[in-house]
Amino acid sequence: MNTGEQLTIEQAIANLAGDDLGLRLYSAWWLGRFRVREERAIQALVQALQDEDDRTPNGGYPLRRNAARALGKVGDGRVVPHLMECLYCEDFYVREAAAQALEMLKDPACVPSLLQLLAEPESVPHPAPELPYLAQPFDAIIEALGTLGAKEAVGLISSYLEHEVPRIRFAAARALYQLTTDRERYGEILIAGLRSPDLQLRRAVLADIGAIGYLGAAQPVADTLAENSLKLLALKGILEQNLPPDYLTADTIGVMNLMDSLL
Repeated sequence: MNTGEQLTIEQAIANLAGDDLGLRLYSAWWLGRFRVREERAIQALVQALQDEDDRTPNGGYPLRRNAARALGKVGDGRVVPHLMECLYCEDFYVREAAAQALEMLKDPACVPSLLQLLAEPESVPHPAPELPYLAQPFDAIIEALGTLGAKEAVGLISSYLEHEVPRIRFAAARALYQLTTDRERYGEILIAGLRSPDLQLRRAVLADIGAIGYLGAAQPVADTLAENSLKLLALKGILEQNLPPDYLTADTIGVMNLMDSLL
């Protein structure tokens, strides 16, 4: 079967139990993409979190990564304990996918585990397999703690504002915007990121701003050098988080006008 063909739920679940590693990987992605919440699909994805067959040359687990991402999108909180176990997987990218999925599920039960990885990064001694060889997916962990409202993490996250990797510094600013009252300070740090010479970093900061909905960043988002599609997504996030009960204000109309100018 060509992976470009449309699957059915039955085929995707059957593929996950099959021998074709490519189809297994695609089917895990597919179940997440279409947010299939059937019990048997969820159980098949949970089972895939234990897969030992699909390995990269450096020991990674691609199927586990896709399964973790899919479970986050499916949105069933019962899988939280299984994703928490993945935070201790030897594959750096499985830990990253698990942290991102836990952020989507918004269950505070995972906060202590995320805090431990941030406070004791060497507790799982399997760093990223390429530069900058990070001990943990710090940006994913920090962003999850921000979304989960983990105010007890403020002091720890603040120490990452000086991290050598820019995207981790911006992840810290994003989380601190969510966790503290000093929103403008951290929002302005993100605006500064929109002026980075690194396009990939500007793209990441656009996602950060859209996630927190910092209204003061609307014009800088529209002005930054990046794809209009990404700028529109960021502006959409700003708009959604700033719409008041009466719907239209001068600020929200201004954001809509910026969106129109990018279309």
